[in-house]
Amino acid sequence: MTMQGIAAKRAQLRRQALARRARLATELGAEAAARLAEHGMALLRAMPEAVVAGYVPVRGEIDVMPLLRALHAAGHTLALPVVARRDAPLVFRQWRPGMALEKGAFGIPVPPADAPELRPDVVLAPLAAFDARGHRLGYGGGYYDRTLASLRAQAPVLAAGCAYAGQEVPRIPHLPTDEPLDIILTERDIRRRS
Repeated sequence: MTMQGIAAKRAQLRRQALARRARLATELGAEAAARLAEHGMALLRAMPEAVVAGYVPVRGEIDVMPLLRALHAAGHTLALPVVARRDAPLVFRQWRPGMALEKGAFGIPVPPADAPELRPDVVLAPLAAFDARGHRLGYGGGYYDRTLASLRAQAPVLAAGCAYAGQEVPRIPHLPTDEPLDIILTERDIRRRS
């Protein structure tokens, strides 16, 4: 398949996946977030005091805020992503529960500009769809792919996609620039890529 064909297939899959995710968010909501938090805590128990980069859920993304609050209570340092420049890796600014957020790029809440920048040990990444091989489909901007490539060039980082189990698809056509996830956290389980 040509690059153009892959891009067209991904765009079609993205539309379908975002509609499916919106339905799942309505159906599963807070209960799914609580279960995902349990799985995330079980996974990260082996990484005491890790710097964990989460995200503020938007557009039906599974809510990781219960997990982030539990991680903070357990002594982990938290960060949230910030789009500093178009077509560049994300930067991560320190965040803690209760901290006021500002409106960032794409209207996504971010920590204030004076919050320290951190390098995460773990990146919790939102997604539209995933497959068993660890491929992730996002919104198409490539921010997480660039970010994971940049982080992995410096030191190991655990890339954990966060999703409803129902967001899994048989196969995501991937591009050479796509960075695979190491694991997927869902409300049902922790999945390691095959």
